[in-house]
Amino acid sequence: MKSMTKDALLSAFGGESMAHMRYLVFAVQAEREGFPNIARLFRAIAHAEYVHASNHYNILRDFDEDAKVVSGAPIGPGTTVKNLNLAIRGEEFEVEEMYPIYIKIAEEQGEKQAVRSFRWALEAEKIHAELYKEALKSAEEGKDFQIKGKVWICPVCGHTYIGEEPPEKCPVCGAPREKYVGF
Repeated sequence: MKSMTKDALLSAFGGESMAHMRYLVFAVQAEREGFPNIARLFRAIAHAEYVHASNHYNILRDFDEDAKVVSGAPIGPGTTVKNLNLAIRGEEFEVEEMYPIYIKIAEEQGEKQAVRSFRWALEAEKIHAELYKEALKSAEEGKDFQIKGKVWICPVCGHTYIGEEPPEKCPVCGAPREKYVGF
């Protein structure tokens, strides 16, 4: 694997790992403030971030070396409103800057597995940003986010869907409905 793609995978792994943990912390705060559905949304998306981190990490399976992971994240937890704003900033960074560049690097270097992993994450992050924006509107009004059904996460690519049942087939990776995890 070329070093720039490896560096992108390490950075993406670090960023997704931090997002996973931040969202679990944010879920606890949302529960404290009486927003159980926002807490559920944070936990579900934390699981999607775990899927992304795992996908990136597993591509690095042939390496056996120490590495420092450089990745950025909006830090400074607070109220649920603040946490949603932090989450939106992080998701928008991934959608607008990080993953588009990482995809180009991996494409240029012919690293097909990395391209796929980055694309899968990018598609989920677009959905996460929009869901967090909707949840923020509710929280700013002092209301919980209304979720009809469950928040469904594809365990293969992290695709996120809200509804009574997940899609018949994941629109991103093609995984069957039965694989989705519901929150």
